[in-house]
Amino acid sequence: MRELNEVMDDLETLLKNNDAGAELAHRGVNVALALTAVAGLRAYLRGEKIAALEDLGTVVEEIAARASVQE
Repeated sequence: MRELNEVMDDLETLLKNNDAGAELAHRGVNVALALTAVAGLRAYLRGEKIAALEDLGTVVEEIAARASVQE
């Protein structure tokens, strides 16, 4: 679990990096949603399925809503 937590920490750090954030935004990626997805994955890996469902469900809903606006 320690290694998984370290990888997730690294991912969060990268997502919060200004250069990475700018590149992701250029690609239409919302960094806040990406961070919510990371939180959901962390919860799932800890066995906290309800918390994971809430975070990941929010991410899916937001992506779906944004995708329907773009079409």
